[in-house]
Amino acid sequence: FYVEGIEPVGTGALQIAFQKLVAEIRGLGWMDPARKRPLPAFPRRIAVITSRTGAALQDVLATMRARCPAVEVAFVDVLVQGPDAASSVARALRWVASRHRALGIDAVIVTRGGGSIEDLWAFNERIVAEAIVTCPVPVAAAIGHETDTTIAELVADERCATPTQAAMRLTPDRAALREQLDLLAVRLRQSVHRAARAASR
Repeated sequence: FYVEGIEPVGTGALQIAFQKLVAEIRGLGWMDPARKRPLPAFPRRIAVITSRTGAALQDVLATMRARCPAVEVAFVDVLVQGPDAASSVARALRWVASRHRALGIDAVIVTRGGGSIEDLWAFNERIVAEAIVTCPVPVAAAIGHETDTTIAELVADERCATPTQAAMRLTPDRAALREQLDLLAVRLRQSVHRAARAASR
């Protein structure tokens, strides 16, 4: 055989495209930790962008209900796989961005379950990364399995290993909040009693 050139195909080509985009977004500062915003401590409503039929949605909803049912969910159904998925996710992010004040949305979760690099590729597209970076509220991304890495996660304000972890990061724990309130109530009563005793002398 006489070889004049070698070009990667399939997964190899996708990996090269991934590395090129990582270099581009790093140059734009999209991965800079200083650019990223903290997640809200007590969100009123969270937009969840994922597929209606995926297990990721049920994981997020179950976790949020268990931790703090008072936090509302605005669900946006999107394609998470295939040639139209990237535009579907980007369009949903732009829709949330344009209406976040009217809808009272304080943060966004972008998520889907595991799959091959081809299955997850929509979340490596530049239009999705740009929509995340320009979203006016913080975005948490949990794409694929814990070992997967996507562009969407690299530019998100918070990268989470699983959909459940994303829900946990954004939803306050009502049990912990109750303990804090009980402790504050005890301190307040003690302060009032001390002030009352001091005033009666």
